[in-house]
Amino acid sequence: MRALRLTEQLISRRSITPEDGQCQHILADRLKPLGFGCETIMSGPESFRVTNLWAKRAGRSEAAHPASGRTVVFAGHTDVVPTGPLDRWTTDPFVPTHRDGKLYGRGAADMKTSIAAFVVAVEEFLAAHPDPALSIALLLTSDEEGPSVDGTVVVCDRLKERGERLDYCIVGEPTSVQRVGDMIKNGRRGSMNGRLTVRGVQGHIAYPQLAKNPIHLALPALAELATLEWDWGNDYFQPTSWQMSNIHAGTGALNVIPGTVMIEFNFRYSTQSTPEGLQKLTREVLDRHALDYELDWVVGGLPFLTPPGDLVGAIQAAIRSETGIDAELSTTGGTSDGRFISRICPQVVEFGPVNASIHKIDEHICVADIEPLKNIYRRTLENLEAGVGASSATR
Repeated sequence: MRALRLTEQLISRRSITPEDGQCQHILADRLKPLGFGCETIMSGPESFRVTNLWAKRAGRSEAAHPASGRTVVFAGHTDVVPTGPLDRWTTDPFVPTHRDGKLYGRGAADMKTSIAAFVVAVEEFLAAHPDPALSIALLLTSDEEGPSVDGTVVVCDRLKERGERLDYCIVGEPTSVQRVGDMIKNGRRGSMNGRLTVRGVQGHIAYPQLAKNPIHLALPALAELATLEWDWGNDYFQPTSWQMSNIHAGTGALNVIPGTVMIEFNFRYSTQSTPEGLQKLTREVLDRHALDYELDWVVGGLPFLTPPGDLVGAIQAAIRSETGIDAELSTTGGTSDGRFISRICPQVVEFGPVNASIHKIDEHICVADIEPLKNIYRRTLENLEAGVGASSATR
C-alpha cells in the first residue's frame, strides 16, 4: 500500500501552517522521475514564509499542439492546523499511529492522505499510460490553513501571467460525509466580512436624555438585516446567509452609556448575489434607520460553480466504478483554495476522504479508505484521458 506509506511519511513531518516540513520536497522527489518539472515558489515575509510547489508533466497533445492540450491539476495543502493541547491526544500527532483500523495523526484527513493518494494515483496512471494525451500538474501550498494570501493565490497569479492553461482541477479537500465517495463539492459560496461601527453619545446611564445609546440605535437595523431575504439561492446554492459574529461596546463600567458599538458580521453568498449588491443593500438598511456609522468590508472569496460536465462526470463515474456510490453534488461548507483556482480554471471540484475528524484532537482516517480514494483519483485520470465525462454526469 504505497499510498498508506506515503501518507505516514507526510504525517510524520511537522508542518503547522505556514511550515511545509519538507513535505513538498518529498513529493517532488517522487514526481521528478515521472517527468515532472518541479518549481518551488516561496512567498511571504520571513516571519511567515510560505512554500508552494508547481509540478507539471506535459502530455502528448500539449507537446504536439500546445493550444489543443488539456491539463488536469491536483491541488492541495501540506500545512496543517495546530495540534491543540498535546496531553489530550492519545498519541503524538506527528507520529503516525494505527489503532482499530484507523491511522491517527494531524493532517491524516485534512489533507495529507489526499496528497499521497494524488501522487500514487499519478504513478499508477503513468505506469499504465506512459505517453498520455493529458497534461498532469500538482499545485501544493503551505498556506491554506493560514491567511491564504501567499499560497495558492500567488501560484495562480503567476500561472495566469504566463498564460498557463488549466482545464480541470481536483482539490483534495475532505468532502466525504459517511463513506468515501458520497459527496463532491462542485462549488462553494462566497464569503464577505463586514465591520460596522455605530456612533452615539457617551454619558451617565442615569441621564439617558443627555446621551445617545448606539446599541439601542443599532438594534432595529440589525434585526432587519438578520431577517432580510438577500436572495433565494438556485439549483446549486442555498440562499445567501447573513450572520453576526461579534458585538463590542461599553467601557466596562455598569453606569456608562457607550459612545460606540462595533458589530462584525459575515455573508456566505450564492452566485445569485454579488459583493457590490450585498454592500448596497446593507447600506440601504442602515441609512433607512438614520444611523451615524462607518462600514468596512473584506471579501474573503468569490463563489464558484462547476456544473455537470467533463470533470464532474469523470469523477462521478470513477466513484461509481470503485465504490458503487452515486456521489451527491454539493456547494455547502466553508471556503477552500478552489476559490482562487476557479479564476484560471473553468472546471474545479473538491473531493477527498471523510471529514468527521478534521481539525479535531486525535484526527484520523480509516486505513481501508486510502486505497479506494487513490483508485478514484486514478480512475478519474483514466476517464478524462478516454473522454469519459459529460455523458456520465448526474446532479
